[in-house]
Amino acid sequence: MLHTHRSWLRTMGAVAGGAALVATGVGSASAHVTVTTDRAAAGSTALLAFSLAHGCAGSSTTKVAIKVPKGINSVAPTVNAGWTVTKVSTKLSTPIQDQHGTTLTERVDQVVYTAKTPLADGYRDVLTVSVPLPEDGAGQVLAFPVVQTCVKGETAWVDLPADGQDPDELEAPAPAITVTAAEGTDEHGSAGGGAVPKEATETGEAPAAVVSTNRPGLGVAGLVAGLAGLAMGAMALLRGRRPSA
Repeated sequence: MLHTHRSWLRTMGAVAGGAALVATGVGSASAHVTVTTDRAAAGSTALLAFSLAHGCAGSSTTKVAIKVPKGINSVAPTVNAGWTVTKVSTKLSTPIQDQHGTTLTERVDQVVYTAKTPLADGYRDVLTVSVPLPEDGAGQVLAFPVVQTCVKGETAWVDLPADGQDPDELEAPAPAITVTAAEGTDEHGSAGGGAVPKEATETGEAPAAVVSTNRPGLGVAGLVAGLAGLAMGAMALLRGRRPSA
């Protein structure tokens, strides 16, 4: 069992308990660490893409620790060739059941990416994780505080807006997403069985929501049209071969 490192505890102490759920707007688009998602419906599985393009006051990034809010109990980080990744778990005071009916005695508290080679300031990378969104989370804003450690210093993207405060006013806002109303999806959050584009898995980018075009009605209609065209072609050929009177 891995435990939360001391640096994180020191940084997060001021925001303990408030980082899980907030009820106001999401983080500023100008933040150096931002998050986007391919879907946000309550009860669905979302692919979160954490983007960073700057270090700490110009210093290269060596580590990115993502705090997982309460209500999300399992995380599947995407493997990135330039980073090693570790899931840090914490014990639950009371066992719970996940969406598959499995009893959990611990939950993922953090996902920590460590750069194999420090990411230089001004160079962009994207770190993605897959998470099941709470089934009762519609209308809530989930904050994912991030501590960015660099060769020199660190930046804590952990600021949360107060009620009515504009997140753009925050100096270092925590990345956050807004959970929307539940929709008809399967257990993996797919709206129609569409596949994730190959380039998305190779680059670590979060793909846009995929809409399936495999609709049976379209396939049948195309088959009927094709058969009708074939029949008309055969009739024309027969007429062309009839001997002249």
